[in-house]
Amino acid sequence: MTTLDPRTGLSHIENNAAYDVIVLGAGAGGMSAALFAAIRGQRVLLLERTPWVGGTTALSGGTTWVPLTRYLGDTDLEDSYEKVMNFLDHAVGNHSHRELRESFVRHGAEAIHTLVDHTEVAFRACAYHPDYMADLPNASLYGRALEPLPYIADRLGKARHLLRHPIPEFTVLGGMMVNREDIGHLLKRFDNAKSFFYSAKVLTQYALDKVLYGRTRRSVMGHALIARMLQSLVDKKVDILVETEVIDITSNSDSDWQLTLQQKETQKTVHAKRALILASGGFSRNPEKRHQFMPHTLPTESPSAEGHSSNLHSLVEAMGAHYGTEHDQPAFWAPVSLRQRKDGSKAVFPHFVFDRSKPGTLCVNLEGKRFVNETVSYHEFGKAMLNGGASTEKAWIITDSVGLQKYGLGMVRLGGDNPEPYIRDGYLKHGDTLEDLAHSIQVDPNTLASSVQSINDATEAGYDALFGRGSNAYQRANGDPEHAPNPTLGKIAVPPFYAVKLQPADIGAAQGLVGNENGQLLTQEGNPIPKLYACGNDLQSIMGGTYPGPGITIGPAIVFAYLAIRHAALNDSETTLTTKRPSSLAEAL
Repeated sequence: MTTLDPRTGLSHIENNAAYDVIVLGAGAGGMSAALFAAIRGQRVLLLERTPWVGGTTALSGGTTWVPLTRYLGDTDLEDSYEKVMNFLDHAVGNHSHRELRESFVRHGAEAIHTLVDHTEVAFRACAYHPDYMADLPNASLYGRALEPLPYIADRLGKARHLLRHPIPEFTVLGGMMVNREDIGHLLKRFDNAKSFFYSAKVLTQYALDKVLYGRTRRSVMGHALIARMLQSLVDKKVDILVETEVIDITSNSDSDWQLTLQQKETQKTVHAKRALILASGGFSRNPEKRHQFMPHTLPTESPSAEGHSSNLHSLVEAMGAHYGTEHDQPAFWAPVSLRQRKDGSKAVFPHFVFDRSKPGTLCVNLEGKRFVNETVSYHEFGKAMLNGGASTEKAWIITDSVGLQKYGLGMVRLGGDNPEPYIRDGYLKHGDTLEDLAHSIQVDPNTLASSVQSINDATEAGYDALFGRGSNAYQRANGDPEHAPNPTLGKIAVPPFYAVKLQPADIGAAQGLVGNENGQLLTQEGNPIPKLYACGNDLQSIMGGTYPGPGITIGPAIVFAYLAIRHAALNDSETTLTTKRPSSLAEAL
């Protein structure tokens, strides 16, 4: 029996029901943990306190950084355990314990292959997705970052309503989800036959879906990963409860975990016999913990999912669990811009790659001065804003009319979006001259003019002497490949000029509860707490608050979910594998 109705779900669970595994939180990590347990034939309960499954993963690109998988064979990259560890050692250093990274790299491929071989989850190697810290030894251009395949989620039936909706500003044409491949073809649809027919197929399918179903049926990126996981959970008859709070956790005389659950007016007790796994997304939405752990200048707005309250953390802290302290940053950062939607809600738009790295843009602080290499990763950009003092608590991203039309700016979509609505509501500032723009954004006109001139001079030279913009493979990958000599540098010269205000935001906690190489939570004395595990942002990041490559949150979340279930089932002769299709990796479980 799979419980899918959030209004009556808990009433369908018998009181004192016994499960092998109970998972708290239904993001990528929690859904993976539930799947890995179900693959073993265990009885699983997956709990989520919001109305939807998917967490922040459902809102993301879904990129999953796991090296040395079978997808490496689809590339010409010659990678190895030693190369990956050398890269991570240079990137992370002493900000996390090396044995955790070793466990991740040694078992990452097992986790991904097990998921793919026994569920609907499907990946491919990203064609070209360099590690963010591309200057470090043994950084890769591709082969480590995986992307989920698109998915038509018709089989989900009534379970479809459990999928978290994508960020509206990441869709086009009133709700069509698009990935990088789609965007590339759509923008070049009149340039070549391949892009024309690709675009025609995608747009025709979307039009038919809207007519026949009133919505898009095609999921991409993180939404597709979650849809595939949800379909697999339904297929494996995992019990799913949403809008359900855990109000108490105790250990009974049989060393099982006893949980008291509340869903609306219904309250019941359930038991976890083999493992209780925390996967609730970390503390990002908890005001007290934000004040305790994050910079006090950090705004409250975040593009992450709203369920990351860490309500469960105090319950397990009472059992001896504790937060880690060895990290470079307590969270992962990104610059964002804000805009009021028509329904009164606030859009928090992360500026990942689509504008900052494009030619004809630059970023300045509140004095009108460049303060950072605009093409570094979003985490490093946000870190620079937070470390820059009062002048970088906010910043401006600037372009001219050519840049706006060709590449867009924040929520102003690339390809010729009409800027007038954005100007009217104040999201997009503009000026007929740079001096006019400077007055509009309240920076010194001479300083802004000097910053623009520095970019124009760098464009002429093909090299940014001030910050080295576009100086490595990652930075150039996010530029315009058809723009030479430096794909990230272009002149800002054709009026009118435009600007969007940026502020730093957290996109997920890096600081979490301390665990060992199996994801088992530890006491202050370093002793494992029996049958208690964590994965995802509930677990102290194995990357130590650094951001070496794309997907370094989702990848470890899946792998440590696998390690937790594997460890919990060690020497357990009662568990058996249920397969989607035959796999030589069954023995690895």
